[in-house]
Amino acid sequence: MIRINENYAKLNASYLFADIARRVGAYASAHPDKALIRLGIGDVTEPLPAACVEALHAAADEMSNRATFKGYGPEQGYAFLRELISRHDYADRGCRIEPDEIFISDGAKSDTGNIQEIFAADIRLAIPDPVYPVYVDTNVMAGRTGPAADGRFEGILYLESTASNGYVPGVPDAPADLVYLCFPNNPTGAVATKAQLAEWVAYAKRNRAVILFDSAYEAYIRDPAVAHSIYEVEGARDVAIEFRSFSKTAGFTGTRCAYTVVPKTLMAWDSAGRPQALHSLWNRRQTTKTNGVSYPVQRAAAATYTEAGMSQTRGLTDFYLGNARLIRAAMARLGLACVGGENAPYIWVNVGRDSWEFFDLLLEKAQVVCTPGAGFGRCGEGHVRISAFNSRENVETALGRIGAALR
Repeated sequence: MIRINENYAKLNASYLFADIARRVGAYASAHPDKALIRLGIGDVTEPLPAACVEALHAAADEMSNRATFKGYGPEQGYAFLRELISRHDYADRGCRIEPDEIFISDGAKSDTGNIQEIFAADIRLAIPDPVYPVYVDTNVMAGRTGPAADGRFEGILYLESTASNGYVPGVPDAPADLVYLCFPNNPTGAVATKAQLAEWVAYAKRNRAVILFDSAYEAYIRDPAVAHSIYEVEGARDVAIEFRSFSKTAGFTGTRCAYTVVPKTLMAWDSAGRPQALHSLWNRRQTTKTNGVSYPVQRAAAATYTEAGMSQTRGLTDFYLGNARLIRAAMARLGLACVGGENAPYIWVNVGRDSWEFFDLLLEKAQVVCTPGAGFGRCGEGHVRISAFNSRENVETALGRIGAALR
């Protein structure tokens, strides 16, 4: 008799975005004449930058010629892309990250979910609340938590992000082994100062912990005082793994390309107390479980670092931030406090009521889809996340509908 992994039974009956899709689907079926505007899930809507499309076409042409055809590529990613990342995303910001410390992948979601595989089953976890659900759920699946009680899993040190701390959790008094941080934050859109990140680096050093730093939205940072990478903090190479993505930077949500940085100086320890390089463990995991990202997609990602590509991707993120400014201003006119939208494509709105109730209200009265904050954790109750990913016309129409529904 084959048995299941019963840790899956600890998970909520449905994934947040699957539950949203179910409710939206039911409404759409019952009201086929109502045009919905989706400002919920963080999927982009604008086309790929022209430089990336041109690179895709050129790479596809290479694949049609025996002399330039590419089969399996290096699991860690092609050197041409890793070298560009090293130079533009790190060296240009004063960070020492070598090309061979970068791992190309099909998405930050995959990497943030899979990275936990290289750590022991009994480590102590520190995870923000509210939080991107993947961080929690993959550790539940791996058996690192107890059952859920009152919306939280036993065995996790929750780092509360609330209005009182500007939605940026401070370091806890209790120790942890693995700390998840995300800035600019999904779902709140909040950013952490370099000084706040330095406190986390010091905490990790004191506790011999590892920080998993998700900076998938760093391209939206406009405040020069906000760090784009945790490696801008002295000593972070020794305690942090960083995740980046081309999904929101250059519209690659359907194309799939991201990368993870694992410095060679970053160590964890085995049961005998011997240090082990996490770079080697992650490399072993990746070479065993993936054949990497396709050559045309990596060429398209490389095109974002050309002069034209950098201009076009900046224009893309500027466009979505323009939507975000409109959303923030509309929320302010309605008297709703919010954060985010200035250095991130998400606006975290304090709606002062049950978040699923507010979700249903916008769906039924305005035909607008948002994301209920309760789906991101206990501290998300009373909030909703509104995404800036849509056309300008749709955002303006949605805000008009929301204003009418809440008057």
